Amino acid sequence: MKRLLYPALYIRMALYIGAALTAFILIGALAFASIAAWELTGYLETRNSEIGREAARAVKTGGLPELQRWLQSEAAISPDASVYILNSEGADILGRPVPDIYQEFVASSIVGSHDQEDNFRPVRLTSEIVAPNASVYSVFILPSNITLFGNLATALALIAVALLVIASVAWLIAGRIGKPIGELQRAVRNLAAGDIDTRVPESITRRRDELGQLANDFNAMAEHLNQLIKGREQLMRELSHELRSPLTRLQAALALAAARNQLGKDEQRRVENEIAQMNKVIGEILRYSALDSSVSMKIRLVRIDRLLRRLVEVEEIEARSAGCSIELDSERDLEVAGDPELLNSALENILRNAIRYAPAGSVVSLKALRDGGDICVSIRDRGPGVDEDQLERIFEPYVRNGGDSGGTGLGLAIVQRVIERHGGSVYAECAAEGGLRMTARIPAADFS
Repeated sequence: MKRLLYPALYIRMALYIGAALTAFILIGALAFASIAAWELTGYLETRNSEIGREAARAVKTGGLPELQRWLQSEAAISPDASVYILNSEGADILGRPVPDIYQEFVASSIVGSHDQEDNFRPVRLTSEIVAPNASVYSVFILPSNITLFGNLATALALIAVALLVIASVAWLIAGRIGKPIGELQRAVRNLAAGDIDTRVPESITRRRDELGQLANDFNAMAEHLNQLIKGREQLMRELSHELRSPLTRLQAALALAAARNQLGKDEQRRVENEIAQMNKVIGEILRYSALDSSVSMKIRLVRIDRLLRRLVEVEEIEARSAGCSIELDSERDLEVAGDPELLNSALENILRNAIRYAPAGSVVSLKALRDGGDICVSIRDRGPGVDEDQLERIFEPYVRNGGDSGGTGLGLAIVQRVIERHGGSVYAECAAEGGLRMTARIPAADFS
């Protein structure tokens, strides 16, 4: 599966946070505009009124005293606005202090600097009135509830918007991320407590992000554990049967010998055979269990063609005893990196299985060749073959095809474990000309 440069969950988190910031900016701007419009209503009404002209008439009528009286008692000023009438020094005629944050603004843009040329007067941002004695006054109107840095209502509104957005994103993250993590944690705890049938809900496995992948991986792991546990239980039942049968026969032989007060050659041979079969079963079980663990392999460079030639030389005696022959067709220099003893044991199991089922006068064929990046070893007999629906099950422990073959029931299971431990695979198929063909594919040694 191709992985994204940035995991989907991180992208989703980035989108959530980006959406939250965008929502905060938009809602905050809307709230600020609404509050500002409401707070500035009275200020704008005052600013757009005739208050400047009224001040001019008052100063024209009675000079500064009349202007002061008018500003203090008669001027129609909204409660949302403050009106200052400033002299050339920037001081209010009623002696009220202009807010400190506006002092620099007043000096630069209202009354202006004293250091200026005689024939130049910069643009002023307020109306000016001239008294009869030629004194110039500036009408400075300010909103009462809003400063350059906003006001308390605006700050509270922005805080409320921030809390609303944070709560919404937290709820979204909790629902989209926190809840699935809780489900995964619950599933892990249930599995650890022994509930091997526990699974993560489909609503999480359908997700197209890391949590969905994790949920699918967990379900796959739980299913694998379920199969392993059930397989072990089945193995124990089959093992009990495999060991109980020779024990029963051994007990019967001993009881018969006891009844006769002697142990004849036939009974002795039978007891020895049953004991040997039990030892063989136990040995195969130990080998199978070792391959199921993390036992380390002795990795060497193995020439499969040479290994097969030696194996054919050893097994020709057994083949002649069974009335069949072995035919080897192998390419040269087929090299793999693996454990030579384990590989020899696996291929020997396949070959012996083929000899066991080969009819008298038939040929067991071995072929070894390079196929792409794999070394492919194929062993075919001319026996009765296997039903199609049993081809995959023959690699399971104690699954037999037909009657008692004289084996332990673990041979092919060991073969599969060995090949898989080498990174390869093994499968069986019914040959077109009859019989069974088993093929083991092992990655070729890489010298690059």
